[in-house]
Amino acid sequence: MTLNNIVQLLDLTVACGEEKLSWEIARAFAADLLGDVLRLNATDAILITGLANPQVIRTAELSDIPSILFVRNKPITPEMMEIARESGIVLLQCKHTMFKTCGELYKAGLKSIY
Repeated sequence: MTLNNIVQLLDLTVACGEEKLSWEIARAFAADLLGDVLRLNATDAILITGLANPQVIRTAELSDIPSILFVRNKPITPEMMEIARESGIVLLQCKHTMFKTCGELYKAGLKSIY
């Protein structure tokens, strides 16, 4: 599934990385604990989180996660976008809860990391 498929499915806002929406995403991981994310190495995954701060982007960068989806309309700051652009990470935003977001992606065929 491409990032563009995910954007269309969930009616997402693309905060940065529009040029990378053709990337293939095979798996998803949902977490608000950065320690859980640090255990991953997931170049084909999207991180789904409600934790919106610059540390999330740095953590995704360390784990080679190419895209982050912020749920519950969490604000994406200019600082976060700048870090994401420097790191080549796509930032997406949606109005749905984490539960609904994960359910819709699972129903559409996206696999879990675990």
